[in-house]
Amino acid sequence: MADVPSIYPTILYEDAKAAIRTLKDAFGFTEVSVYEGEDGSVVHSELAHGNGMVMLGTKRREGVFAKAMANAGPVGVYVVVEDVDGHHARAVEHGVEILMPPTDQDYGSRDYMARDAEGNVWSFGTYAPGAAE
Repeated sequence: MADVPSIYPTILYEDAKAAIRTLKDAFGFTEVSVYEGEDGSVVHSELAHGNGMVMLGTKRREGVFAKAMANAGPVGVYVVVEDVDGHHARAVEHGVEILMPPTDQDYGSRDYMARDAEGNVWSFGTYAPGAAE
């Protein structure tokens, strides 16, 4: 896991398809994956640059993350951690607002979600995009 990044900025856009084009064309990102909803919105995408990766999607979707981001600060950041429960306990000890407690996800990750004092949404979990299975 040493070669896989541990931080993945996660950004929602009004026009995620245009954002993907900009990241690829203007900034040299490589499209790794794009998953669209039935309405054509980008449910999830991953774009790589060097050893880093950003995850992005379309605003106004359903789910805990989309709802948390509706009135959040300018960004959401996903960070890979090995001990989700221990990490969560430390956040709770420091009075961080927890939006979702540690939860086992259908795709194999265990993660939790918190909001910092400025309204930015931070997700911590075991899923590492691009990591070998």
